[in-house]
Amino acid sequence: MRLLVLTAILATAAVSVSLPAQTSLPAPPAELARSVQQRYDTIRDFSARFVHAYEGGVLRKMVTERGTLQIKKPGRMRWEYTHPEKKLFVADGSQIYSYIPADRQVYISPVPASDQATTAALFLTGKGNLVRDFAVAHGELAGAPPGTSVLKLSPRQTERDYDVLFLAVDPASYQIRVLSAADKQGGRSTFTFSEIKENTGLADKTFVFKIPPGTEVVRSDNTPERR
Repeated sequence: MRLLVLTAILATAAVSVSLPAQTSLPAPPAELARSVQQRYDTIRDFSARFVHAYEGGVLRKMVTERGTLQIKKPGRMRWEYTHPEKKLFVADGSQIYSYIPADRQVYISPVPASDQATTAALFLTGKGNLVRDFAVAHGELAGAPPGTSVLKLSPRQTERDYDVLFLAVDPASYQIRVLSAADKQGGRSTFTFSEIKENTGLADKTFVFKIPPGTEVVRSDNTPERR
């Protein structure tokens, strides 16, 4: 995971494209996507627990990881993996830090501009727009929570790291319960969110990353340095 936080977390992860049928959406997909976008436009910050299930590679090995997510607009995120391996992805509004303590290395890249942020989760930080950036259709997603509606999001511009994204959305609250993505190698990745809390006033310091002493720093232009 050495790209943007969600390119690293989602787009370079993966997604399922062969899935069982779901019930029909209660609203046209573009209308539902617009409602989801409008709802998240009103949210200043939110936090949740997540389970990340990833299946990929030649042996199709399944890996399940857990952690917490915190997001604050504009452009700030903190994905903290706690099990089985510690990982940390922090966006402070201008830079994204990808840090795996066991590697003693941090990868730094700029947060994309709003008109360049097409990864689905980045729209939660105020970057990107579901209706503008994706072609939206009815979707099917294995394991989607009962009662949710599934949107299939195909990027309007070709993306290097993923082909299609799926959102399982609560049709009453428009909360995103599951986010899943498919990579070009046929891998599968699914994020399931729980204990969602909104507009709690997350502190700005939550999204400050301090580079630990002795950590190798690699920037997106591949310039290494050591702290």
